[in-house]
Amino acid sequence: MKKILDIKNLTIDFNTYAGRIQAVRNISFSLYEGEILAIVGESGCGKTVTSKSIMRLLPEATAQVNNHSEIIFDGQNVLKLKGKELKKIRGDEIAMIFQDPMSALNPTMKVGHQVAESLLIHTKITKKQAFKEAVQMLKLVGLPMAEKRAHEYPNQYSGGMRQRAMIAIALACKPKILIADEPTTALDVTIQAQIMKLIKTLQADLNTAIILVTHDLGIVAGMADRIQVMYAGQIIERGVREELFYDPQHPYTWALLRSVPKVSQKSKSQLYSITGTPPDLLYPPKGCAFAERCEYCMPICRKDPPVETIISKTQSVNCWLQHKDAPKLNKPSGLKGVIHGQSL
Repeated sequence: MKKILDIKNLTIDFNTYAGRIQAVRNISFSLYEGEILAIVGESGCGKTVTSKSIMRLLPEATAQVNNHSEIIFDGQNVLKLKGKELKKIRGDEIAMIFQDPMSALNPTMKVGHQVAESLLIHTKITKKQAFKEAVQMLKLVGLPMAEKRAHEYPNQYSGGMRQRAMIAIALACKPKILIADEPTTALDVTIQAQIMKLIKTLQADLNTAIILVTHDLGIVAGMADRIQVMYAGQIIERGVREELFYDPQHPYTWALLRSVPKVSQKSKSQLYSITGTPPDLLYPPKGCAFAERCEYCMPICRKDPPVETIISKTQSVNCWLQHKDAPKLNKPSGLKGVIHGQSL
């Protein structure tokens, strides 16, 4: 597969009244044509900050990207682009579905005009042609009575309809990369399934590469080709879907999988939860960021950051437990196929 995005040594800090928050800490990864790459982790781990940095949507007043960071798209470093060059990429080559469609959509503009706006910016067509194309896009994303709905405002739409409108806006110019940031937030499970099925269908039809940002492992199991697990601003494990669900290597990944309710679980049994809280990124720990919450923590985990251990051609992990000199450890029971029979 052709590599279309290459992120190298991405480090992002936020200047706050309390000090400098190290939100994303030296991460690197690639995206390939037509694939779905999932970034998973709990709230505050840096998923959304990473995805927004690709389109340069972080607030310039407070966000600071390290000078050694690179986001290479189509042979260009996005972090160095300015003005028209950056405008051409946003919405045309790379598009984004935002977490909350109600706040992302303009409440004063009819939805059809909002879809058409992207076409008018990036293509040389008339307003009439753009609106006609916008209606077709609304039909494509499964919006009922698209001709009528195109003349309505976002407040007249349900949550699922607003999300479909957001997808129509994002895909209007047929981008090479679509970033979906928690695309099913606040939707009921039936609508969630419809939205994810729609995204996957459109992705296959348009051969668009997708970066799926989510904390929902059920969605990841049914969608992703590759998965990256983030914790405290770092990528701690990566691999293809089968590896991450059936042979995870990091205790944090184990904990995430154990936190998923099982179909066979008794109704009154206690759900597994990860103890403790993530580290304060104003003062990141010297060693492994997960050490204080890890059931298998060793002295070296608190002292030194773990090195990357290659498990296979597609899987790697940053954990001292998987180092060649570490004592052999039995993984927690009940991990294999934890999503099996539910979403995978």
